[in-house]
Amino acid sequence: MAAAVVDSAMEVVPALVEEAAPEAAGLSCLVNLPGEVLEYILCSGSLTAADIGRVSSTCRRLRELCQGSGKVWKEQFRVRWPSLMKHYSPTDYVNWLEEYKVRQKAGLEARKIVASFSKRFFSEHVPCNGFSDIENLEGPEIFFEDELVCILNMEGRKALTWKYYAKKILYYLRQQKILNNLKAFLQQPDDYESYLEGAVYIDQYCNPLSDISLKDIQAQIDSIVELVCKTLRGINSRHPSLAFKAGESSMIMEIELQSQVLDAMNHVLYDQLKFKGNRMDYYNALNLYMHQVLIRRTGIPISMSLLYLTIARQLGVPLEPVNFPSHFLLRWCQGAEGTTLDIFDYIYIDAFGKGKQLTVKECEYLIGQHVTAALYGVVNVKKVLQRMVGNLLSLGKREGIDQSYQLLRDSLDLYLAMYPDQVQLLLLQARLYFHLGIWPEKSFCLVLKVLDILQHIQTLDPGQHGAVGYLVQHTLEHIERKKEEVGVEVKLRSHEKHRDVCYSIGLIMKHKRYGYNCVIYGWDPTCMMGHEWIRNMNVHSLPHGHHQPFYNVLVEDGSCRYAAQENLEYNVEPQEISHPDVGRYFSEFTGTHYIPNAELEIRYPEDLESVYETVQNIYSAKKENVE
Repeated sequence: MAAAVVDSAMEVVPALVEEAAPEAAGLSCLVNLPGEVLEYILCSGSLTAADIGRVSSTCRRLRELCQGSGKVWKEQFRVRWPSLMKHYSPTDYVNWLEEYKVRQKAGLEARKIVASFSKRFFSEHVPCNGFSDIENLEGPEIFFEDELVCILNMEGRKALTWKYYAKKILYYLRQQKILNNLKAFLQQPDDYESYLEGAVYIDQYCNPLSDISLKDIQAQIDSIVELVCKTLRGINSRHPSLAFKAGESSMIMEIELQSQVLDAMNHVLYDQLKFKGNRMDYYNALNLYMHQVLIRRTGIPISMSLLYLTIARQLGVPLEPVNFPSHFLLRWCQGAEGTTLDIFDYIYIDAFGKGKQLTVKECEYLIGQHVTAALYGVVNVKKVLQRMVGNLLSLGKREGIDQSYQLLRDSLDLYLAMYPDQVQLLLLQARLYFHLGIWPEKSFCLVLKVLDILQHIQTLDPGQHGAVGYLVQHTLEHIERKKEEVGVEVKLRSHEKHRDVCYSIGLIMKHKRYGYNCVIYGWDPTCMMGHEWIRNMNVHSLPHGHHQPFYNVLVEDGSCRYAAQENLEYNVEPQEISHPDVGRYFSEFTGTHYIPNAELEIRYPEDLESVYETVQNIYSAKKENVE
């Protein structure tokens, strides 16, 4: 019966919305329904926010049901932006209508800014002060971030440029927030020993688009602790650690009871859950991210030690971190409390090596060298994080295909947040900005970043005068070049000097020699690289040498290359190119080719027509042959 009432009432609502007249025949039928039925109808999901606004203006009863703090507007907000609901407490008073308006406005502002980025920053990396518009936005930052996430989650293979810049903006916003949290964390006193919290900040900063939280990671560790307790119960059903409540920091002092905990931990971690040190892929940044250590159940000595340390302390075993050279360790005190201890009063635990317990002599054998007693000492949180970030920094310096040097940039930011006066790292950061061309938006404002860094270096260490002078000179030269730039270079296929160009931007190609798939995002009528590059790449050995068209291509492995025309051919089975910069140049993938965004099309205005013609000839002919 109730269902029938609801159905008939739902038929009345559209007419009511259109006419919006209190005298309408259906109005009395609708408003005479029980309040909970009316509320159910209005929250059913078939009405938009505009519909609710019009319905609420028809009579007092419906206006009261649609009040801003009621269930109707809460449901409208929840359906439109479900991910935001976790930020509200059930006990809070919320005017959902006002929240809806603020969120809607934030979404419009976000889209306006994202749409402007391609036009402003197409020709260069987003500059250091390119995010100033975002920092000055009014309203809750979570609303702005939510809109960026909505853009990233848009279905299909369209809006690629929007997604590209939404990702960059979201990356920046989250990193700024995490860096501020890390700096506040580092201000804690030395006896504040939340090693896991610091490690999670590093994880979050390097993976700002991933959903990583200390709460979630702690919950995963708590589940491991429960398994350890289950095993421990089989060893000693009256063990005091079994009585610990979540969040307690009690320690057990008896060595035998501590030993039982470690035995149970080793069984659960290494035998049951199959955690192990990652010897096969040691130099992988994933080994340092705590959420990845838990997912992949592998890591390097320092990350495995932090996991082991956290679990042990939750169960009452006071292990301590040891910044041992080449192999991070934990130490477990065997001496009596209150006595003077030396390095021989500890057992050293290798979490990377399945929890193996080592003597001082065995520790030296582990790394193949004798070390001083000072290196067996305990280190504080900041020193542990310094080592983690130092490992990331070393990985970031290694050569690879990541031409954005994102890991190097992130690890430099983290290291300098902890130690802002490290001259060599400041120099490296300045060189990196210079190499990547990450300049402030206005050329004459370079002092905001690069020159600012260089001035700071000169103050810290006047001996670096030569290196600083070199970078200052090249920075000023960059300013002069920017002043001389005149408009956008437009390349017309119909021009006589481009008559030999066979391929167009947006086409999916295959390299004849190396076999990689790629998409063209630019071309030159002849090779425009310098003599040294031409010699190093052995271009003269090609039949047509450097006197042939060359193409800028985005390769599926994430690299950008400059390929000779004779080395490229059409890919008869076109596929998306999973390159991080695809959205910088293209707005859509059609299944056979990419469509250039407005900025790229300005530079190659005649290419799109050529692409359509090529696609028609190549792929339509193939389809006919198959049929």
